[in-house]
Amino acid sequence: MAEFVAGADPEATAGRPADDQLVCLADFAAAARAVLPADVWDFVSGGSGAETTLAANRAALDRVAVLPRVLRGSGAPRLDTVLAGRPSALPVAVAPMAYQRLVHPDGELALATAARDAGVPYVASTLGSCPIEKVAATGADVWFQLYWLRDRALVVDLLARAEESGCSALMVTVDVPVLGRRLRDLRNAFRLPAEVVAANLPSGRDDLAHQGTPGVSAVAAHTGAVFAPALTWSDLEWLRSETRLPLLVKGILDPRDAALATSVGADAVVVSNHGGRQLDGAPASVTMLPEVLAAVGGRGEVLLDSGVRSGTDVLRALALGASGVLVGRPMLWALAVDGRSGAQRALSMLAGELRDALTLAGCADPAEARELRVLTGGDR
Repeated sequence: MAEFVAGADPEATAGRPADDQLVCLADFAAAARAVLPADVWDFVSGGSGAETTLAANRAALDRVAVLPRVLRGSGAPRLDTVLAGRPSALPVAVAPMAYQRLVHPDGELALATAARDAGVPYVASTLGSCPIEKVAATGADVWFQLYWLRDRALVVDLLARAEESGCSALMVTVDVPVLGRRLRDLRNAFRLPAEVVAANLPSGRDDLAHQGTPGVSAVAAHTGAVFAPALTWSDLEWLRSETRLPLLVKGILDPRDAALATSVGADAVVVSNHGGRQLDGAPASVTMLPEVLAAVGGRGEVLLDSGVRSGTDVLRALALGASGVLVGRPMLWALAVDGRSGAQRALSMLAGELRDALTLAGCADPAEARELRVLTGGDR
């Protein structure tokens, strides 16, 4: 893979939309594709298998119609809410995403700083390319996302580092016993460049991620070597006993698993199919959101992840009953386009879209949005 330095090659920006043409989050996708190496674009934007679940996320959100109210005298709506027990300027958190220095040299530090400035939580990945301590030092409200590793001592160390650095919540991802079969990465024999490392792991733990082999994803080989493939609910109970931080469980689709997560002490569940990057053929996350909410029954927060691309999508999630959403790929696109400034612009854009959506739906705040009626699929 070619070395990537953001903005270094003027020819790489050919076909990139002008800045004044970036008027919605989706516009950042084309702009990012114009500046990223092809294999990095595929790694960020691709899904697993035939990418049916990746496509389903978008299609399912587009089928959700929100029934607006009128003559409510709402005026300019408030956007703030509470996520994981702490105030957030929007019902939005920046999703955990690995190796952000792949798309911009400032990586996680730029995106966390943009989240700080927007007043929303930033979820730092175990596979971040900047150490958790440096991410937390940005002053953002940082949640730490934990991938369960084969080395239990290393899991304990990561928990301690997250708490000592001031993270305000812990999010454990439970849908990656192995990495999904991502065909784009296999065809590209994708590997990490030398300057991008798994900065939260001990030196040498990510060697496999840099070894290029035809027909092999080096990232998949690396995660297969270090991730624990056989987690159980007793492991989650142990994790709950090891930390006082709010515990969010990400990767829930089946409502039975949502009920089990809350029964062992999870404070929130994140309805997610990993952005279509794990089991291809799994349902869209938003399709399962109502059933998960019913299973949780108010015993914890429920957030939606996978496919969120606009303020209208945030409104859809709220109207279905979610506490908030995680936004992933659009933030990487914006980071690729213009680093911290691009990410700030994207979050500001998202806030403006949500403000307009709440206003047009007749809602004074996110709580009122949860009282709206929603039509889906055949109801429309």
